[in-house]
Amino acid sequence: MSQQAQLRVSSGEVRSPSSWIAELDTRIIENPQQDGRRPFTRIATALRVSESTVRARTNRLIARGILQIVGVTDPLKLGFHQQAMVGVRCQSDRLADVAEELAAMPEVHYVVITAGTYDLLIETVCEDNDALLHHRAGRMHATTGGRGSKTVVSTASVRRTYL
Repeated sequence: MSQQAQLRVSSGEVRSPSSWIAELDTRIIENPQQDGRRPFTRIATALRVSESTVRARTNRLIARGILQIVGVTDPLKLGFHQQAMVGVRCQSDRLADVAEELAAMPEVHYVVITAGTYDLLIETVCEDNDALLHHRAGRMHATTGGRGSKTVVSTASVRRTYL
């Protein structure tokens, strides 16, 4: 395990991310990853705990920002035919602001601050090539200050899952 994937707690003990939450919480989280509509009663039965335990722990995980239960769509089946990953360079003193501005754009579905060649990595989903061009050359260019970017267009989605 890498040092980056460890946390040194106040007692000096080093723990891995999997130990940051209880094992039962991890097992609860696995269920909606497999089927987001699985009822608490079925999860409780499978884990041999009460439904109220599953409900309370799930609500706590959601409140702590560890778990989100959302519907995941396939953009291609919704009529969006152009997906792209864009690496963006921007001024370091504006990094957080640019990330927030990009995240607010309806075409942008994913934003992360990165280390390396690019400052940000974003995923865009557009109706077609013209919409992608308008987004890239218009609002996105103005937001980032035009310091440089690289667009990689997706041609097929092989796997779309979330941890």
